[in-house]
Amino acid sequence: MVEREGTDLHARNGNRENYLVVTRQCIMSWQDYVDKQLLASRCVNKAAIAGHDGNVWAKSDGFEVSKEEIAKLVQGFEKQELLTSSGVTLAGNRYIYLSGTDRVIRAKLGKVGVHCMKTQQAVVVSLYEDPIQPQQAASVVEKLGDYLVSCGY
Repeated sequence: MVEREGTDLHARNGNRENYLVVTRQCIMSWQDYVDKQLLASRCVNKAAIAGHDGNVWAKSDGFEVSKEEIAKLVQGFEKQELLTSSGVTLAGNRYIYLSGTDRVIRAKLGKVGVHCMKTQQAVVVSLYEDPIQPQQAASVVEKLGDYLVSCGY
């Protein structure tokens, strides 16, 4: 997969406008995002990246999240009442829904927390365990999610 990250820097000089466009090409597989961005941070114990249709594009070893579970999770971003009544199910485990927005879902079961972020085409799913703090996992997941959005995903 080839992605492009661009940044537009804009400055006004009197009546004249100057534009600088910086473009960087990078090649990284979905599995690399899981392994090198999420798991390597040590702020996430298990992770997956999937499409809005539920198809899993990449996942960490032993994280057997199903297409149906992802599809229901994606629906929950728009209809949070689905998650408040039945929780968030990932890899066969049901987590208690804590909070969410149209971009982020948080859940927990015992010492395991869930932090998920929806992008334009994908959803980044993560599990973290004590002593990892929720904000540590959130930072890593949302940084990757924001990057994917900037690349059109």
